[in-house]
Amino acid sequence: MNERLRDKLRILSDAAKYDVSCASSGSNRTNHNKGLGNATGMGICHSYTEDGRCVSLLKILLTNYCIYDCAYCVSRKSNDVKRAAFTVQEVVDLTINFYRRNYIEGLFLSSGIFKNADFTMERLVCIAKKLRTEHKYNGYIHLKAIPGASDELLYEAGLYADRLSVNLEIPSEKSLKKIAPEKNFKEVYDPMNYLKEKIQGYKEEKKQLRKAPLFSPGGQSTQLVIGASPETDRHILSLSDSLYQEQGLKRVYYSGYIPVNNDNRLPALVKPPLIRENRLYQADWLMRFYGFEAEELTDETRPNLDLQIDPKVSWALRNPGFFPVDINKDSYEMILRVPGIGVKSAQMIIQSRKHGKIREEHLRRMGIAWKRAKYFLCNIQSSFVLKDFHPQIIRQNLISVTHQINNQLSLF
Repeated sequence: MNERLRDKLRILSDAAKYDVSCASSGSNRTNHNKGLGNATGMGICHSYTEDGRCVSLLKILLTNYCIYDCAYCVSRKSNDVKRAAFTVQEVVDLTINFYRRNYIEGLFLSSGIFKNADFTMERLVCIAKKLRTEHKYNGYIHLKAIPGASDELLYEAGLYADRLSVNLEIPSEKSLKKIAPEKNFKEVYDPMNYLKEKIQGYKEEKKQLRKAPLFSPGGQSTQLVIGASPETDRHILSLSDSLYQEQGLKRVYYSGYIPVNNDNRLPALVKPPLIRENRLYQADWLMRFYGFEAEELTDETRPNLDLQIDPKVSWALRNPGFFPVDINKDSYEMILRVPGIGVKSAQMIIQSRKHGKIREEHLRRMGIAWKRAKYFLCNIQSSFVLKDFHPQIIRQNLISVTHQINNQLSLF
């Protein structure tokens, strides 16, 4: 690799780290005709796939030149940063060469907007098309769908990419207008709606024709920047819920705002709100896999998630009437609400209790977090006995447990 290309790679891979809307693909693109790669079950960006594997990708921007001046963005046009841009062929060659060296398992390609949306989107599509057709590359490709790009280009992108992402960035249009006045929600929702219809159409066609052409088989995702605007967690979770229900998104990603610009439109944060970001991910997980509604996790009196304890524990302490739960008799849905018990553990409990009464040692073997779960269970043979449910005492005990775990992790 020559020095000029190495310099571009350093600049544009560093700028790409602010886009977190990428993870395991969920795609089913298989290898054929002795091509390169296979996207089946694979993921990207040092993330974890559904089967627990950690995988990597080439995550870069096509360019960090941009016509917009979004206050929260490091690539904003008024920011004094070193600029660079790849050619289409350079990205293709980097991807193939890195893949052959076993450095990566996929490509995540985003971009600043130079000239206009169509000009940028056309180049992103051209890269994916060259990889698929000229190099028979069947590995994972995640493309940024540029708001404002034509439907024709979005359609082509869906034919060659495994997943597309259209980033909302700011959780409300009022805040978006303040810190990114050139943008609006309609330009983001239009491509989301178009992709939703095409993805659904592909699924229906696949039922009729086994060899129907793939169209973004990994679905679409988006990103919300947290902390750059005043929206509460209640607002953010409500928005995320609507994106899952109405837009059919696979994932909503939360990115704690990293102070990169001195702008009086932005809050004066000393460091990124990483704990808040983590709590939002936990709450998002509860909505997607545990049957929680957004309204259960926050309300008008508590518009923000508790930063000291996770959202599941917080909900449990606010709803003492739901507990204690009898894991030997109660339903799967009730067991799933017990802090410290996950989806797989709850399924194991339902299966195991058919063969006999479950005790503490059985739960420990199943891998549940006993130090949290024990406060919310009853009718179980255990050395621990909960005489009365005192939320404040339990809260302090669980905060102490959390600090102990964090201290242990900091040693590694």
